[in-house]
Amino acid sequence: MTTLTAVTEMDERQQAIFGFCEKYFFDNENPVLATKNARFFTEGYDAFGLDEVQLKALRDEVLERFEPTVPELGKLAWHFFATRKYEFGTLALLLLKKHRPRFDRGVYEEVKRTLDRWVDNWAHSDLLATKIAPVFLELEIATMEDFAGWLTSPSKWTRRVAAVTMLWQRGRIPAQEILDFLQPLMLDTEKTVQQGVGWVLRELWKLSPREVEEFLFQNKETAPRLIIQYATEKMNKDKKKRFRRAINGTKKPHKFRNHGETPPQEESGE
Repeated sequence: MTTLTAVTEMDERQQAIFGFCEKYFFDNENPVLATKNARFFTEGYDAFGLDEVQLKALRDEVLERFEPTVPELGKLAWHFFATRKYEFGTLALLLLKKHRPRFDRGVYEEVKRTLDRWVDNWAHSDLLATKIAPVFLELEIATMEDFAGWLTSPSKWTRRVAAVTMLWQRGRIPAQEILDFLQPLMLDTEKTVQQGVGWVLRELWKLSPREVEEFLFQNKETAPRLIIQYATEKMNKDKKKRFRRAINGTKKPHKFRNHGETPPQEESGE
């Protein structure tokens, strides 16, 4: 069996869990499926080629065989994501998802550290934003002020997660609080962040159209056109005209349907 070159230092127990998972990945790798899935990841995709069923089977076996604690899973995420292998990252998140009610501040810190350093694709970032990060708010482990610190992270994926996490806050806090939170990202130059912000604004508009339209109108002269495009996608033609100056005179951007419009379907359940 080929082995991965370790880039992080693990203790004996972490090595045992890591080695068990590594063997499973190499025993079940499918280069054909990996090549097929690579088309969804324009920024790079390094994978073994396992499917959802295989990953969940491995998750269950790890939980049964090793009975890892929640703090252990938080630390394992750092080592798993450091491999840069897609399935290792997905497995780390699947393991954490099973223990969401038992999250604590330590898990929050480990997730933020891992996100800043290792997460490098929209699928993992959106799974974090829709299934993991909202739990920190729900359990009052972290506050909106904590997440505001994510907006200035050097990692574009951390900034995207901060934005997309606000989907969970719709209907729970005033729309204006979400809009104020997103304001620092309205000039973000990274496309993946712009897509995330536009996605949140589009969904928030469904509940609070007046507030979102006023926010967009205030920002339409300076906001990236991709944000405006995503945010106004469900509006009728007359309403879109209010924001035409934000996108007039430029080529209509491609709709990046595979880069975060919706959470990865294979992880949306359970």
